[in-house]
Formats: sequence, C-alpha cells, structure tokens
Amino acid sequence: MSDVIRVVIADDHPIFRHGLRQIIEADPHLTVVAEASDGQQAYRALAELGPAVAVLDLTMPLKDGFEVARAARDARLPTALVFLTMHKDEHYLKAALEVGAKGYVLKDSAVSEIVGCIRAVAAGQEYISPALSSLLIRRSKDADMLARERPVLDRLTPTERRILKLIAHGLTSRAIADSLNIGLRTVEHHRNNVAAKLGLQGSHALVKFAVKHESQLG
Repeated sequence: MSDVIRVVIADDHPIFRHGLRQIIEADPHLTVVAEASDGQQAYRALAELGPAVAVLDLTMPLKDGFEVARAARDARLPTALVFLTMHKDEHYLKAALEVGAKGYVLKDSAVSEIVGCIRAVAAGQEYISPALSSLLIRRSKDADMLARERPVLDRLTPTERRILKLIAHGLTSRAIADSLNIGLRTVEHHRNNVAAKLGLQGSHALVKFAVKHESQLG
C-alpha cells in the first residue's frame, strides 16, 4: 500500500466534504486520512499526520485557507496544498500560488477534476482548473491587445480623445457638439480623423472601439 496517496480534506460544509471524500476514495490509490471543518483542525491534521496532499477550502472558520497555507509553509511541512474555491478571480489564484499552493480547483468542477489534481500535485506538478486557465489566457490576450493599441490612442489629440469618450458614453454627434460648444461639422471632422488614425471603417466600428477603450481615454 506504499503507493497510496494520503489526503486531508478541509471544508466547513459537511455534506460537501462527505461527497468530496467519496469521489477521492473511489480511486484505489487515494485515501482520506482526516477531515477538518475549520482551519485550525486542518493545520493540526497536516502537522500530525503529514499527508501527501491537503485539499483546503479557501473560506473556513478560525483560519482560512491562506492562513493554513502560510502556517504550513513556515513550519516547512511537506504536504502539497490544493485550494478548492468558488473564486474565479485571478487575484485569488495569484495569492494562492504566492503562499505555496500547488493546485487550484473550482468547486463547480471539483467532481471531474479533484482526483486528477491530487495525483498531479502528489507527483510534484501544479494543477489549475482548465476553466480558470482559459479565462486567464483570454484576459492576458485582452491585456496584450490593449497594450498594443495604447500607442495608437496616444496619437489622438486631446479634443479627439474627449469626443471618443463622449461617443463611448452614447452621445450623438449633435449632443457632442452641444456638450463641447463646437459646430456639428467640426465634430464630424474629428470623428473622421479619429477613424482614419485608428484604421476603423464605419460609425459602428468607432463606437465599439470607444466603448472598449473608454477607461483609457482619461
């Protein structure tokens, strides 16, 4: 039985914890050696039992998952930590990795992923829910695109930027003219210049660009 991976699970919801244990122990190479309903119990189980893997809910009474992870890291415990959470925010993932987590699984996909995650981190690998990985990749691509488009925005004059921002707010050319106390033909001239600088065709493309970059227009 030396190849069996010993696991501790910690979550303050007993029904969820019970279901998670059943899923884990359906794999003959995994065994749950302890359950915990709060962070203090979780840390005590790690310190006393030295499991290969601990599956921790991020939000628990007494100590949250981050606090348990920090305590385990400070005590140099060998257990690989997996965070189980509803949070899809990249800031939580970054914080989890910073405190030494090797796995990050979303609760809504735990049934299909938790066994693979435990096996991966027990083998020294890292595991992040694919759904979250895809989200982060999309966000990274969006950020890269905005960074590439930033120099183009810098080519706009202050007046052109103000007009583009008002377009993002849904104002018509007439309303923009009234707001800036300039002529309608002047607004249309600026719109055409902005579209030409940005390589946009048609008013719809200009509106779409304005809405997407509204936060960068000052």
